[in-house]
Amino acid sequence: MGVAAVTGVNARKRVLILGGGFAGLFAAEEAARLPVDITLIDRKNHHTFQPLLYQVALAVLSPAEIAQPIRSVLHDHPNIEVLMDEAVGFDLAQRRVELKTGTRLDYDYLIVATGATHSYFGRDEWAKLAPGLKSIEDAIEIRRRVLLAFELAERQMQESGTHPPLNFIVVGGGPTGVELAGAIMDIAKLYMTKDFRHIDPSTAKVEILEGSPYLLGAYPPDLQKKAVEQLNALGVEVRTGAQVTDVQPGYVMVGNERIDAAVTLWAAGVEASPLGKLLGVPTDRRGCVIVDQFLNPPGHPEIFICGDLAHVEENGKQVPGVAQPAMQMGTYAAKRIGRLVTRDARGDSVGLNQPFHYFDKGDMATIGRKAAVARIKWPFHADWSGFPAWITWLFVHVFFLIGFRNRLTVFSQWAWTYLTLSDGARLITGSQELPGWEEKPGSDQGSSAQKPADIAVPKA
Repeated sequence: MGVAAVTGVNARKRVLILGGGFAGLFAAEEAARLPVDITLIDRKNHHTFQPLLYQVALAVLSPAEIAQPIRSVLHDHPNIEVLMDEAVGFDLAQRRVELKTGTRLDYDYLIVATGATHSYFGRDEWAKLAPGLKSIEDAIEIRRRVLLAFELAERQMQESGTHPPLNFIVVGGGPTGVELAGAIMDIAKLYMTKDFRHIDPSTAKVEILEGSPYLLGAYPPDLQKKAVEQLNALGVEVRTGAQVTDVQPGYVMVGNERIDAAVTLWAAGVEASPLGKLLGVPTDRRGCVIVDQFLNPPGHPEIFICGDLAHVEENGKQVPGVAQPAMQMGTYAAKRIGRLVTRDARGDSVGLNQPFHYFDKGDMATIGRKAAVARIKWPFHADWSGFPAWITWLFVHVFFLIGFRNRLTVFSQWAWTYLTLSDGARLITGSQELPGWEEKPGSDQGSSAQKPADIAVPKA
């Protein structure tokens, strides 16, 4: 394969942005105002609104309702081009990025915002048995497993009069784990109760296993308590201090205790994109790049690390890897590049000493229908739970969705689901096997259903 080299042939600076998530998109839209040429590179053609992925995973929304083609988002900016490719290497001395296709792109400024993926703490073999939630593909796989558990139970109940317990285990008690657990109980108790003839979906059990002493560890103690109360009211069992030591087809181990599971989901940890280590700069134990107050790795003022890939500290604490900091980092990086371009062109260094500052507006986690917790810091300070927090969460997430059509569609779908207690995205695609599910001898699945399904869980 030939190697193409793209070099600067005019006076305009070239900005490369790696990643089309929140940080990458906000950086691109801010940098579009500058007299620079921008190339945004992502291995997928769409931006995913990750805070709503769990609603795709639990069949409330369809994938297209929370995703938007990157080209569509940026098509109004003539100085931005989009490439569907993947960075695989860097030559920092030559200011060059090597892509998977063999193309090499030169840059004057580089923004790396490739996010994070699941961390199984060295037990990567668990990924096939306990999928995490970072991408559309992950959400569809989780949807397949959760819905298939009910379908297999219905079929086995009709054939033999019994079925394995519908136990759902969520490993990890952060926002994603809480949201998944609450949503599973919602679909089991509210949306599917009239759809089956041989089983009662409302008898399903959901259990959160959190290794630390607290659920939602980043939240204030009063909201942690409220979250547990709301989960318990839904029927979700919460176990803290429960370190998962093994994941096997059909069960997990907590120490010497075996806990049966029709479906196991992973929400226990994340690690940074491998591009951080490929840069050859200092990283923390999760692979996040350690940056200074200007989001630069040591010795590279032309490189900006944004979003989940950046290890940024303020007041002795690391800025959390969620959507709001990523948006703010992307915007800051683009504005700083604008100041650097202005300095180079006119010698004007106004604002060059302004560091990045994370404006913390608060945190929110939804727990189920009409249940949530919210820590509001702007425009006023308040800790909410229950229905007020849920309404706040709903409108904030609709507001930040990319594209008017998406906002209208999602709001309409939520209104319909809320009023009719029905959801219309319960589609099962792919394999009809579940790891560890035992079928009645002589059934269509036979003994093969007792083996782990050979499913490749996509990386985020």
